[in-house]
Amino acid sequence: MNKRQTIAGRARLSDVAKVAGVSAATVSRVLSRPDLVADATRESVMQAVDATGYRMNHAARNLRKQRTGCVVALVPNLGNPFFAKILDGMGRELARCGYNLLVADTQEDAAPQLALHRFLDPSRADGIILLDGRASLGNMAGNPDLPPVITACEWIEGSHLPRVILDNGTGSRQAIEHLLALGHNHIGLICGPPENVLHKARLAGAQQAAHSARLTLFPGDFRLQAGQQAAQSWQMLSPDQRPTGILAFSDEMACAFMASLQRAGYSIPKDVSIIGFDDIELVSHLSPALTTVHQPKRELGRNAARVILNSIAGESVAQTTLLKPELMIRETTARL
Repeated sequence: MNKRQTIAGRARLSDVAKVAGVSAATVSRVLSRPDLVADATRESVMQAVDATGYRMNHAARNLRKQRTGCVVALVPNLGNPFFAKILDGMGRELARCGYNLLVADTQEDAAPQLALHRFLDPSRADGIILLDGRASLGNMAGNPDLPPVITACEWIEGSHLPRVILDNGTGSRQAIEHLLALGHNHIGLICGPPENVLHKARLAGAQQAAHSARLTLFPGDFRLQAGQQAAQSWQMLSPDQRPTGILAFSDEMACAFMASLQRAGYSIPKDVSIIGFDDIELVSHLSPALTTVHQPKRELGRNAARVILNSIAGESVAQTTLLKPELMIRETTARL
């Protein structure tokens, strides 16, 4: 009779430790924080878990630790496909460490801080990952009785919350430099909301890279309709006043801009070159495929999960985790 048959259904942590040849504390660490344990040890313990049939009682563990076993991600627009891979990376990393991911849309509330307040209760969540930079912390910051909060993608200006973000300025600089190298000296920017931190960072990077090139700004809000409106504004300009290259601060706006012009009979990139931002999955399948600034979305989600887990454990975390963008050159940009 093998070990699994002997103790399956009544296996304890000490049984797993005996089979793996490690201490019970090491088994506990593997099951709660596998990222802190060497690969060989983790593999040995997990083989012992399988051999013994051991099952962790998450509810009892969380009750003992006065934890919920849940992390909440607050997202500004769940309808935006940009967030799908971020949440996937986040959820997988949290699950690996025994945590569940709950997701809430901050658009449901009159203001994003209302959504934040709803979950700032240790009985509802062990930690919060905030992806909406519009929230206001007020007197919540630094309160030891509240679960830890970090920001991801967006951040709150003036706050000291840990942040996991893309180097947005470098991303827009890469896009502008690409257009300049193709001979485009009049570049249009389809912007985000003026108060938004992503808009500010991407605008600053574009302006830094533009040097003596002419910039024309079209108002936007990262959504499809703004791209359509920018296309209408572009068409209303006289041909000699139209930007020959466009950087949209989101893929949604870039797609809508391109589709509107194609319906009006314009050819992309013959009549205008277009670059998006984010590299959502759809854009590589368009015709023509969209040149865009790639965000490593799953990596961003995984990093955010690791930072909140370390915060929950009371460990020190970096103030800023900065991810690198990459310009994905496809078919919507061409030499002037």
